[in-house]
Amino acid sequence: MRSVGQERLAGSGEDPRVTELRTAVSRLRRELAGHPAEFPDRGIAEEELAALNAMAVGGRPEIPRLRRSLLLVAGAIGSVSALAPGLREVRMAVDLFGEPPGR
Repeated sequence: MRSVGQERLAGSGEDPRVTELRTAVSRLRRELAGHPAEFPDRGIAEEELAALNAMAVGGRPEIPRLRRSLLLVAGAIGSVSALAPGLREVRMAVDLFGEPPGR
């Protein structure tokens, strides 16, 4: 039996956690692209957001890889307060997948 978070969207066949992740990552990518300030780790954030997006589009993201990318994005943009709400949404979307095996 699936939990509420794992039920497929009616008619789409897509896991709602994947939809949530894709939406949050897309939003943060747009916010980062529109942010005027340059900062040293911006490229890392952009690369890892692209990786998160690819995992979401693939439909079956690997939890350890999701968490690694999230940590890299957080480290890269964590001090940019304007991006904090978007980063929080991505973290919440990653958390929907639960803990990696072995924890």
